[in-house]
Amino acid sequence: MRAFGYDIDDLVIAHVLLAVVPVVLGLLVALPLGWWAHRSAGARRVLVPLSGALYTVPSLALIVFIPVLLGTPILSPVNVGLTLTIYTVALLVRSVAEALDAVPDTVTTAATAVGYRPAGLLFGVQLPLAVPVLTAGVRVASVSAFSLVTVGALVGIPSLGTLMTDGFGQDYTAMVATGIIGSVLLAFLFDALWLALGRTLSPWSRAGAGV
Repeated sequence: MRAFGYDIDDLVIAHVLLAVVPVVLGLLVALPLGWWAHRSAGARRVLVPLSGALYTVPSLALIVFIPVLLGTPILSPVNVGLTLTIYTVALLVRSVAEALDAVPDTVTTAATAVGYRPAGLLFGVQLPLAVPVLTAGVRVASVSAFSLVTVGALVGIPSLGTLMTDGFGQDYTAMVATGIIGSVLLAFLFDALWLALGRTLSPWSRAGAGV
Protein backbone atom coordinates (compact mmCIF):
# COMPACT_ATOMS: atom_id res chain seq x y z
CA MET A 1 0.00 0.00 0.00
CA ARG A 2 1.35 3.39 -0.99
CA ALA A 3 0.48 6.65 0.71
CA PHE A 4 2.19 10.04 1.00
CA GLY A 5 4.73 8.82 -1.58
CA TYR A 6 5.89 5.92 0.63
CA ASP A 7 5.37 2.17 0.57
CA ILE A 8 3.61 1.84 3.93
CA ASP A 9 3.97 -1.95 3.99
CA ASP A 10 7.76 -1.66 3.76
CA LEU A 11 7.82 0.88 6.58
CA VAL A 12 5.65 -1.37 8.76
CA ILE A 13 7.88 -4.39 8.12
CA ALA A 14 11.00 -2.36 8.86
CA HIS A 15 9.43 -1.02 12.05
CA VAL A 16 8.44 -4.48 13.26
CA LEU A 17 11.85 -6.01 12.53
CA LEU A 18 13.70 -3.15 14.21
CA ALA A 19 11.55 -3.55 17.33
CA VAL A 20 11.00 -7.30 17.67
CA VAL A 21 14.48 -8.64 16.83
CA PRO A 22 16.21 -6.54 19.54
CA VAL A 23 13.62 -7.65 22.12
CA VAL A 24 14.32 -11.30 21.35
CA LEU A 25 18.10 -10.81 21.29
CA GLY A 26 17.99 -8.68 24.43
CA LEU A 27 16.00 -11.37 26.25
CA LEU A 28 18.57 -14.00 25.28
CA VAL A 29 21.37 -11.81 26.67
CA ALA A 30 19.42 -10.78 29.79
CA LEU A 31 18.53 -14.34 30.80
CA PRO A 32 22.04 -15.43 31.90
CA LEU A 33 22.78 -11.99 33.37
CA GLY A 34 19.52 -11.98 35.32
CA TRP A 35 20.14 -15.54 36.49
CA TRP A 36 23.58 -14.49 37.71
CA ALA A 37 22.06 -11.51 39.54
CA HIS A 38 19.52 -13.88 41.10
CA ARG A 39 22.20 -16.31 42.25
CA SER A 40 24.82 -13.82 43.47
CA ALA A 41 24.21 -10.80 45.70
CA GLY A 42 27.52 -9.33 44.55
CA ALA A 43 26.60 -9.67 40.88
CA ARG A 44 23.20 -8.16 41.59
CA ARG A 45 24.75 -5.09 43.21
CA VAL A 46 26.71 -4.49 40.00
CA LEU A 47 24.44 -5.70 37.20
CA VAL A 48 21.13 -4.16 38.23
CA PRO A 49 22.42 -0.59 38.76
CA LEU A 50 24.61 -0.87 35.65
CA SER A 51 21.70 -1.99 33.49
CA GLY A 52 19.60 0.84 34.88
CA ALA A 53 22.35 3.32 34.04
CA LEU A 54 22.51 2.02 30.45
CA TYR A 55 18.84 2.86 29.96
CA THR A 56 19.51 6.50 30.84
CA VAL A 57 21.85 6.97 27.85
CA PRO A 58 19.96 8.95 25.14
CA SER A 59 18.93 6.70 22.26
CA LEU A 60 19.98 9.15 19.54
CA ALA A 61 23.44 9.44 21.08
CA LEU A 62 23.83 5.64 21.01
CA ILE A 63 22.60 5.38 17.43
CA VAL A 64 25.19 7.94 16.34
CA PHE A 65 28.01 6.55 18.51
CA ILE A 66 27.69 2.90 17.45
CA PRO A 67 28.93 3.53 13.86
CA VAL A 68 31.99 5.27 15.33
CA LEU A 69 32.62 2.30 17.63
CA LEU A 70 31.85 -0.56 15.21
CA GLY A 71 32.51 1.05 11.85
CA THR A 72 29.00 0.34 10.56
CA PRO A 73 27.49 2.72 7.96
CA ILE A 74 25.70 5.65 9.58
CA LEU A 75 22.45 4.64 7.82
CA SER A 76 22.67 0.96 8.78
CA PRO A 77 19.61 -0.45 10.61
CA VAL A 78 22.15 -2.38 12.73
CA ASN A 79 22.81 0.82 14.68
CA VAL A 80 19.16 1.10 15.72
CA GLY A 81 18.88 -2.64 16.34
CA LEU A 82 21.94 -2.72 18.58
CA THR A 83 20.75 0.36 20.48
CA LEU A 84 17.38 -1.24 21.17
CA THR A 85 19.04 -4.52 22.14
CA ILE A 86 21.09 -2.63 24.74
CA TYR A 87 17.94 -0.99 26.09
CA THR A 88 16.13 -4.33 26.21
CA VAL A 89 18.98 -5.89 28.18
CA ALA A 90 18.94 -2.87 30.49
CA LEU A 91 15.23 -3.37 31.18
CA LEU A 92 15.22 -7.16 31.43
CA VAL A 93 18.19 -7.93 33.68
CA ARG A 94 16.21 -6.75 36.70
CA SER A 95 13.03 -8.40 35.37
CA VAL A 96 14.73 -11.78 34.96
CA ALA A 97 16.27 -11.59 38.43
CA GLU A 98 12.94 -10.65 40.00
CA ALA A 99 11.08 -13.32 38.03
CA LEU A 100 13.46 -15.98 39.34
CA ASP A 101 13.23 -14.49 42.85
CA ALA A 102 9.46 -14.99 42.67
CA VAL A 103 9.84 -18.79 42.36
CA PRO A 104 9.20 -20.19 45.88
CA ASP A 105 12.28 -21.49 47.68
CA THR A 106 10.37 -24.63 48.61
CA VAL A 107 10.02 -25.48 44.91
CA THR A 108 13.72 -25.02 44.12
CA THR A 109 14.72 -26.89 47.28
CA ALA A 110 12.47 -29.82 46.39
CA ALA A 111 13.76 -29.89 42.80
CA THR A 112 17.37 -29.87 44.02
CA ALA A 113 16.58 -32.66 46.45
CA VAL A 114 15.29 -34.93 43.68
CA GLY A 115 18.45 -34.41 41.63
CA TYR A 116 18.05 -31.31 39.47
CA ARG A 117 21.39 -29.74 38.57
CA PRO A 118 21.68 -25.94 38.10
CA ALA A 119 20.95 -25.97 34.35
CA GLY A 120 18.07 -28.39 34.70
CA LEU A 121 16.73 -26.44 37.66
CA LEU A 122 16.79 -23.21 35.66
CA PHE A 123 15.22 -24.47 32.43
CA GLY A 124 13.04 -27.20 33.85
CA VAL A 125 11.69 -25.55 36.99
CA GLN A 126 12.54 -21.89 37.59
CA LEU A 127 12.02 -20.34 34.15
CA PRO A 128 8.67 -22.07 33.51
CA LEU A 129 7.38 -20.84 36.88
CA ALA A 130 8.87 -17.37 36.28
CA VAL A 131 7.09 -16.90 32.94
CA PRO A 132 4.23 -14.66 34.22
CA VAL A 133 6.60 -12.18 35.88
CA LEU A 134 9.08 -12.36 33.01
CA THR A 135 6.32 -11.76 30.47
CA ALA A 136 5.47 -8.48 32.18
CA GLY A 137 9.06 -7.32 31.75
CA VAL A 138 9.16 -8.38 28.10
CA ARG A 139 5.94 -6.47 27.43
CA VAL A 140 7.47 -3.28 28.85
CA ALA A 141 10.62 -3.79 26.77
CA SER A 142 8.52 -4.40 23.65
CA VAL A 143 6.46 -1.23 24.04
CA SER A 144 9.66 0.73 24.68
CA ALA A 145 11.28 -0.73 21.55
CA PHE A 146 8.32 0.09 19.29
CA SER A 147 8.46 3.66 20.58
CA LEU A 148 12.21 4.12 20.27
CA VAL A 149 12.39 2.72 16.72
CA THR A 150 10.98 6.02 15.54
CA VAL A 151 14.10 7.85 16.78
CA GLY A 152 16.10 6.12 14.05
CA ALA A 153 14.16 8.13 11.46
CA LEU A 154 16.04 11.21 12.65
CA VAL A 155 19.23 9.77 11.13
CA GLY A 156 17.53 8.32 8.06
CA ILE A 157 16.65 4.74 9.17
CA PRO A 158 13.27 3.91 7.54
CA SER A 159 10.34 3.03 9.80
CA LEU A 160 6.95 4.50 10.60
CA GLY A 161 8.97 7.22 12.29
CA THR A 162 9.87 8.39 8.77
CA LEU A 163 6.27 9.50 8.31
CA MET A 164 6.55 11.55 11.50
CA THR A 165 9.83 13.30 10.70
CA ASP A 166 9.00 13.94 7.05
CA GLY A 167 5.44 14.91 7.95
CA PHE A 168 6.72 17.50 10.41
CA GLY A 169 9.12 18.82 7.78
CA GLN A 170 6.31 19.17 5.25
CA ASP A 171 3.74 20.38 7.80
CA TYR A 172 1.60 17.41 6.72
CA THR A 173 -0.56 16.51 9.71
CA ALA A 174 -2.11 13.42 8.13
CA MET A 175 1.33 11.91 7.49
CA VAL A 176 2.44 12.57 11.06
CA ALA A 177 -0.79 11.12 12.44
CA THR A 178 -0.41 7.99 10.31
CA GLY A 179 3.08 7.39 11.66
CA ILE A 180 1.98 7.92 15.26
CA ILE A 181 -1.17 5.80 15.03
CA GLY A 182 0.65 3.04 13.17
CA SER A 183 3.41 2.90 15.78
CA VAL A 184 0.90 2.79 18.63
CA LEU A 185 -1.18 0.06 16.97
CA LEU A 186 1.90 -2.09 16.38
CA ALA A 187 2.97 -1.65 19.99
CA PHE A 188 -0.49 -2.70 21.21
CA LEU A 189 -0.57 -5.66 18.80
CA PHE A 190 2.76 -7.07 19.90
CA ASP A 191 1.97 -6.38 23.54
CA ALA A 192 -1.10 -8.60 23.10
CA LEU A 193 1.00 -11.24 21.33
CA TRP A 194 3.59 -11.32 24.16
CA LEU A 195 0.76 -11.59 26.69
CA ALA A 196 -0.84 -14.46 24.76
CA LEU A 197 2.53 -16.22 24.49
CA GLY A 198 3.11 -15.85 28.22
CA ARG A 199 -0.30 -17.31 28.98
CA THR A 200 0.30 -20.18 26.58
CA LEU A 201 3.62 -21.00 28.26
CA SER A 202 2.09 -20.84 31.76
CA PRO A 203 -1.36 -22.47 31.57
CA TRP A 204 -1.31 -23.04 35.34
CA SER A 205 -1.40 -19.27 35.91
CA ARG A 206 -4.68 -19.06 33.92
CA ALA A 207 -6.12 -21.95 35.89
CA GLY A 208 -5.13 -20.30 39.16
CA ALA A 209 -6.82 -17.08 38.06
CA GLY A 210 -9.91 -18.94 36.95
CA VAL A 211 -9.41 -17.99 33.28
